[in-house]
Amino acid sequence: MKKYKMETMVGIFVVCGLICVGYMTVKLGKLNWFSGDTYPLIAKFTTVTGLKAGNPVNILGIEVGRVERISMDQEDLKAVVEMRIKKDIKIYDDAIASIKTEGLIGDKYLSIDPGGGGDLLGPNGVITDTQAALDIESLISKYAFGEVKKDQSKDQNKEKEKK
Repeated sequence: MKKYKMETMVGIFVVCGLICVGYMTVKLGKLNWFSGDTYPLIAKFTTVTGLKAGNPVNILGIEVGRVERISMDQEDLKAVVEMRIKKDIKIYDDAIASIKTEGLIGDKYLSIDPGGGGDLLGPNGVITDTQAALDIESLISKYAFGEVKKDQSKDQNKEKEKK
């Protein structure tokens, strides 16, 4: 009898553990089983370095959605970012989407200035005004190898020639 009682307790403990692991997977993975409360939007960038599917979409520092998918438009040679935005968030056709970094070397996120002077964007609307991410690596390499000084000295020489 004691043997079955111990096995039952272990079984209950294992089932509770699996339920907790499943719950944490859904919460930490930020899975959204019901996508009825969001709508899709599209933004086209020249480069999306560091941005991944699942990264947050923020407006005024508040998370309002997630990057759904990133693909490439072969005709325009642009990166196409598909995102899902909460239904109650209004974004206008003069909105500006930009890729930003959390901290100095943190993860990338998509920041949207919602605009307000144009028409509302509906499902599958396209944000045309975009700003690509600042490439910190290229800036550091320019500074490290002295290209910044060369560019500045060229500008100074041009100013002297004008005078």
